[in-house]
Amino acid sequence: MPARCILSTAATAAILALPCIAHAQTSTRGETYTIARTKGEIVIDGNLNDEGWRDALRIDRWYETSPGDNTEPRVKNVGYLTYDDKFFYAAFEFEDPDPKRIVAPYGDHDYLQSNADFGGMFLDTRNEGHTAYEFQVTAHNIQFDAVMDDNGGGENGAPDFFWESATRITDHGWTLEIKIPFSSLRYRNKDPQEWGIMLWRNYARDFRYTFVSTKQPRGSQCFVCRENTLQGLSKLPSGGHLIAAPYLAADQAAHPSGALGTPLVNDPFGHKIGMDVKYTPNADNTLDGTIRPDFSQIESDTAQISTNQRFALFFPEKRPFFLEGVELLSTPIQAVYTRTITAPDWGGRATGKLGGVNYTALVANDAGGGSVVVPGPNSSSLAAEDFRSTVFIGRARKDFGGLSFVSMLMTARESGVDGHNRVFGPDFQTRFHGSETISGQWLVSDTTTPNRPDVNAAWTGNNVRSGALQLNYNHNSEHFDVNTTYKDFGTGFRADNGFVPQVGYREVGGETGWTVRPKGPLSRVRTFVNLDTQDERDGGRVIDRTVRPGVNCDTLRSGFFIVQYQADRIRAGDVTFPRHQVQFFQRISPSRHFTQVGVDGNFGSDVDFVNVRLGRGGQFNLYAAIMATNHLTFEAIANTTWLHVDDAAGVNRSLFTSRVDRVRANYTFTARSFVRLIGQYQSTDRDPSLYIAPQAAHDGVFSGSILFAYKINWQSVMFFGYGDDRTLDEQRRLQRSDRSVFVKLSYAFQR
Repeated sequence: MPARCILSTAATAAILALPCIAHAQTSTRGETYTIARTKGEIVIDGNLNDEGWRDALRIDRWYETSPGDNTEPRVKNVGYLTYDDKFFYAAFEFEDPDPKRIVAPYGDHDYLQSNADFGGMFLDTRNEGHTAYEFQVTAHNIQFDAVMDDNGGGENGAPDFFWESATRITDHGWTLEIKIPFSSLRYRNKDPQEWGIMLWRNYARDFRYTFVSTKQPRGSQCFVCRENTLQGLSKLPSGGHLIAAPYLAADQAAHPSGALGTPLVNDPFGHKIGMDVKYTPNADNTLDGTIRPDFSQIESDTAQISTNQRFALFFPEKRPFFLEGVELLSTPIQAVYTRTITAPDWGGRATGKLGGVNYTALVANDAGGGSVVVPGPNSSSLAAEDFRSTVFIGRARKDFGGLSFVSMLMTARESGVDGHNRVFGPDFQTRFHGSETISGQWLVSDTTTPNRPDVNAAWTGNNVRSGALQLNYNHNSEHFDVNTTYKDFGTGFRADNGFVPQVGYREVGGETGWTVRPKGPLSRVRTFVNLDTQDERDGGRVIDRTVRPGVNCDTLRSGFFIVQYQADRIRAGDVTFPRHQVQFFQRISPSRHFTQVGVDGNFGSDVDFVNVRLGRGGQFNLYAAIMATNHLTFEAIANTTWLHVDDAAGVNRSLFTSRVDRVRANYTFTARSFVRLIGQYQSTDRDPSLYIAPQAAHDGVFSGSILFAYKINWQSVMFFGYGDDRTLDEQRRLQRSDRSVFVKLSYAFQR
């Protein structure tokens, strides 16, 4: 499809959506509350006897939304709300007939499991009906904060905020107090204020029960839109808040003096000084700046097996600088993926709302050193980005009625003589009838690749322009659901600031399901069937044809499982192969100490994409989360992927077996300090005689680390860490390949 046709299609879809947007329903909210300013002092200690709580707004009407259908909660829940000149306060009394069964393991900030006892609230401080701050706390005062976005972003736990909490377990349940500075929140410049709010409790026993202060109808297309309305907030701070968080980091690394197995030699002592700055000129806008940001505290990426994969693997963003207004960077096509900004020397960002338009704009100077995804219709590759570039990312979104929007995105990566990539285009979403959603995005890209064929064959200094289109329709009701997707990605489309590993294809797909909620060990059962087809845009060759029927269920012990059968025709090279697999996934919380156990994987026929032939294989993954004590927890992962093929004589033999084994132990002293140990071993065993190109028979890497952390808040931290990496040599012995020690000190000054 030519770019002008794609533009016409997207523009027409957006124009047709506008009447629906203009008539978006606004009657989805729960009841209205009126809050009053506190008349006394409140101390955050978990005790609700303070004078300040005496005249607080009391909320005792709650609903069980799962597994019950907006029924009376089986235990009592009461919330209290008030505020003063600087802080917003919330308190909760959660009844529990057997407090000894409360599950609330200690852990790091944001360590929250679905089978734990926790509670808190969602705050929509702009009263838009689609995006809210989330503040949750376990019964042992482990905090979780996030942004919940109905407009495609979902729940994102990466952002962190400044706030305080305290809990107490009593003989009849537990209590919770929360104190949030207004400087941590973004709200409209008006007086009085009107916010959206939802109070929440997670109560995990035979099932996972959720209690909410407003009804959540089954089949709803939105969550935040059902919020309560909070009135009475007046004379709130108007802005002028400043946070400066300087840091000092130092490290000492060592590498082999010669070949693998030779003694380690220390590298020069390294140190780095930098700073993050956040300024809120008014309550609705935020300016962020960073100089030489350091991300050494980030935990190692989640274990994933990359053997025999066609496309690059995705890892989530965890770095604080990129997470202000993170919901504005989420679009149907993932044209923004901030982990592509590998090593910024500096960065600046503005986020907020002006003239009724939500916006974010980010610019950074990237020193490079990472990898760029070079996409294709049937596979992708990685190319080393060893050059500097300047990055710009901007998005503006206009909301209509709280449930719909139109938006514009622009990204650019300018690398001088090493080329450029520029992406621009609109997206939209509209909801109507309470159960229908239509969304879409159209983008065009202009790219000049680096003239570096030595790095990647596709990098020849050529200029390409192309477009990408994605349209989605979703219907959801109490029992019946259906969603469909259409994609059309031009062969020359590139999004170097995003994660788009596949281009040059057209795809039509959809899924429909039927849900029932029986009584007994199964609280929800959904049967479904998924259909999908992909073809290359140039030549129309088949990429994939898939039919996938299955069933998924919610069970006792906060359990969930899915079983599905997949029959598809998939292309490797120039050959299309039939493939049949049984796929499964299960998670359950069997006991207080085995807080979660899971198994997932698949088995059946599979394709050897490297050597272009059909084989038989599978994947089997095990997961366990163990709470040895309230302070000591373990997580264990054992993932295995294998493939067998026939040799030239027709004898079935093992082509490869890849494994990832990972153990994570965490001892939490208090909610502020912990020690964490991680050990991970990744290995692959191959039969080189079955490969077309030369391959190593064995490879393996072990990574071990220990980290001590003390956190006053998410930016006032102290880290001490040690890492040890080892690589498998030709004699299958693990030889030390890297050693590192680091320390980081950071403190947030606030005004």
